[in-house]
Amino acid sequence: MLKTLRRIVQDVNAARNLGEALSIIVASVKAAMDTHVCSVYLVDPEHKDLRLMATDGLRQEAVGVVRLTFDQGLVGYVAQREEPVNLEDAPTHPRYLYFPETGEERYNSFLGVPIIHQRRVLGVLVVQQQERRRFDGGEVAFLITMSAQLAGVIAHALATGDIQELGRTGSSLTGNWYTGVAGAPGVGIGTAVVVYPPADLEAVPDRAAEDVEMEIQAFHQALEGAKAEIRQLSKQLSPSLPPEDQVLFDAFIQILGSDTLVGKTEAYIRAGSWAPAALRDAIRDHVRVFEGLEDEYLRERAADLKDIGRRILAHLQESEPRRDSWPQDTILVGEEISASELAEVPPERLAGIVSVHGSSSSHVAILARALGVPAVMGLQELKVARSEGLQVVVDGNQGRAILAPSATLLEEYQRLAREEKELQVGLTGLRHLLAQTPDGHHLPLFVNTGLLADITPSLNSGAEGIGLYRTEIPFMIRERFPDEDEQRVLYREVLERFAPRPVVMRTLDVGGDKALPYFPVVEDNPFLGWRGIRITLDHPEIFLVQVRAMLRASSGLGNLQILLPMISGVDEVDESLQLIHRAYAEVLEEEGPSIAMPRVGVMVEVPSAVYQIRALARRVDFLSVGSNDLTQYLLAVDRNNARVAGLFNTLHPGVLHALKQVVDGAHAEGKPVSICGEMAGDPVAAVILMGLGFDTLSMGVPSVPLVKWAIRNITLDRARELALEVLEFDNGKAVRAHVGALLEAEGLLNPLGLKS
Repeated sequence: MLKTLRRIVQDVNAARNLGEALSIIVASVKAAMDTHVCSVYLVDPEHKDLRLMATDGLRQEAVGVVRLTFDQGLVGYVAQREEPVNLEDAPTHPRYLYFPETGEERYNSFLGVPIIHQRRVLGVLVVQQQERRRFDGGEVAFLITMSAQLAGVIAHALATGDIQELGRTGSSLTGNWYTGVAGAPGVGIGTAVVVYPPADLEAVPDRAAEDVEMEIQAFHQALEGAKAEIRQLSKQLSPSLPPEDQVLFDAFIQILGSDTLVGKTEAYIRAGSWAPAALRDAIRDHVRVFEGLEDEYLRERAADLKDIGRRILAHLQESEPRRDSWPQDTILVGEEISASELAEVPPERLAGIVSVHGSSSSHVAILARALGVPAVMGLQELKVARSEGLQVVVDGNQGRAILAPSATLLEEYQRLAREEKELQVGLTGLRHLLAQTPDGHHLPLFVNTGLLADITPSLNSGAEGIGLYRTEIPFMIRERFPDEDEQRVLYREVLERFAPRPVVMRTLDVGGDKALPYFPVVEDNPFLGWRGIRITLDHPEIFLVQVRAMLRASSGLGNLQILLPMISGVDEVDESLQLIHRAYAEVLEEEGPSIAMPRVGVMVEVPSAVYQIRALARRVDFLSVGSNDLTQYLLAVDRNNARVAGLFNTLHPGVLHALKQVVDGAHAEGKPVSICGEMAGDPVAAVILMGLGFDTLSMGVPSVPLVKWAIRNITLDRARELALEVLEFDNGKAVRAHVGALLEAEGLLNPLGLKS
């Protein structure tokens, strides 16, 4: 059964469209389980019902015609229960519903399993048999495995619009989205342009051949290049390889000249595909044949075919002309987009970024925020190859990408994009005003940054200082540790341009999802491993150099504050303070009294710091909550993992109670407490945070105007009332709904009176 399952999965993954995948599924499952019928029903999200989309055993004329709601029939019963239904005498079940057009009256046994993707029912996979019998546990497990495989295929088809072609009634099944991680805020709408890494066949996008003969010529040139490369390899290795092993290279040359590979690739090109995609499909066809063979030796030859395909593709890419034209609104789509690929697109034409891999802390996400370009990262279910040329909506606020959206969905996002622009224009008048409530409470708003490119936008936003300067970014874009003077020059520019406003510089915070290429940290669980202050205390030479650079950069300015990341106990604070005072004494002796001892604070990011808050507060000058990491650790949710991103909720009751404990503990020791992260930049959360008693909020530059507007339009007393109310809630979604509804009712959610 395992071999059968592997073969079906390979065939489904190689299918060119959803229709082919469904045909493979129903035929293969029917044969593998030796049943009389296998059918697939899919959910129509527009009509909220199920439709027969493929069958092997029922009448083909019923495909696309038979529809039933979740409360109709056995298929609806499976979808409604979201679990398998196994019956030996289906017609006697109270939920049985007969459709004459299917011809299913002959079948008694019924086994249906739901097709579920990310908690959402996409359809039902069904097998039926004439004889009365109950399917055994192995058969049920097999069908569940097949439905799980089919779920990803259907989700991709929904997103790309492939599923629409299967419908006969013309109803729109498009407009589904992929959920990832918000990389940069905003809404971008445009045309997908796929960028892909060199010599990766699976990443090659579908594109039409503009000139068939030129594509064929390019393919043959690449073939000759690959042949020459393999002959050269054979020549280099011939002195050290026995004759029987040199035959492998001869076999490669034969495959490169075979009529099947060359002819099939040419056929795909003449059918309208550009050469790289034609090669991809031809290699894939050959690989499927070899991987399906029983003989292990022959099956292993599939790897040789893949290697040959990569070599040809590499030569094709060498001859590929550099792109000199871009769509007016380009959405850059890729497996893992690099900063150099991003830089190739003219800024005025870049409307959004969609990356299968990466996180909100990825270099490209940081650059996107600096450029003001919406970005979504970590879309692990997205298959980029067929995205080329599709219309795409990038929702950087919610971390979603929608491919081939329906007209209704597109119109809604176009409205949101217009409102965002109007909103930014409407908020420009607040730039020089304080974030002060109507009853006179001033709540300073700071910005989070780490790029020099962010400094001017930060100043223009009206921010009153930098609440979090991420010093690791200069470390991440170099090939070695920057020396003390290099760091001093960089820090001086930041401190000088913001003076006299405070600048809170966090000491080096790497590890976890932020790796240095020249200082690799490989761990099974990096988020609970060697990161943040743990690394720099283990390497005091790195810590001391950085602190000295900060102190020297602050000469004569006096606006430097130092923040220690990932503190989990007082011993780390004590050791860090000893090193900071040592560095200060050294710099003071060298530079003189122009260097002031900076205020030092700790980041509250892990639960242990919450429970030791008063002990920590007694040792430092201020505290700063890192809301992203604190939420992640309190909820045991990796915020960069798209599969659990929906569980990451900064308004979770556990998070809110922890925040109150931090504020109360810090204030009891007479120390101010700030908060930085996505939570501080959320107007709804910001109102709650002010009510809880935070002294400063620090956020991304784009969030400053809207949060400032919200603060200026609600009294401190009202915010305190709301904070007390939500502390009684036991559901984070209910917290947002409650506060959002109250603010909207009072006209406080949006400065232009727009719908939330």
